[in-house]
Amino acid sequence: MKVGYVRVSTVDQNESRQLVKMKEAKVEKLYIEKVSGKDIEGRPELKDMLEFVRDGDTIYVHDFSRLARSTKDLLHITDFLAKKRVHLVSFKENIDTSTPTGILMLTMIAAINEFERTNLLERQREGILIAKELGKYKGRKPIPFPENWKEIYMSWKTREITGTKAMEILKLKKTTFYKLLKDWEALHQGNLNEI
Repeated sequence: MKVGYVRVSTVDQNESRQLVKMKEAKVEKLYIEKVSGKDIEGRPELKDMLEFVRDGDTIYVHDFSRLARSTKDLLHITDFLAKKRVHLVSFKENIDTSTPTGILMLTMIAAINEFERTNLLERQREGILIAKELGKYKGRKPIPFPENWKEIYMSWKTREITGTKAMEILKLKKTTFYKLLKDWEALHQGNLNEI
């Protein structure tokens, strides 16, 4: 099936140009969204479309910026589609992932993204090293344990509550919760019964 995804931000309300392209491509099912491209969670039509498509379907977009906000986001979506054996066609970039050229173009985009990420991490490491040599690097500030940490930790440890429930009670993000768990257990290593 030919499936089309049309998105306009709340600033640019006119989707007619995208719809013309979809009609020319003889798209059979359309998903239209009028939201910013911030993330997938805030785009229900995109989520529905990604769940709807099946092996052999093709998704059509006017350009990659309609589908994804960043290269990383784009690669995440294209990887997801590849696993479902769904092709992607972008009119503006003239990329069709059902062709060897389209696959090559996506591979090049992924390689450039990885190259940029590696360079960024290297520059960060170099910057930290220089800052340390100059005595200016203090590292990240340690995250304090919430007031009711011990009580919630014990409930989690004894499986009275789930990690999700613990995070909800403590009002912590997943990464922060597991970072604090690691720190707490490192502090009390070998003495968990005495906590």
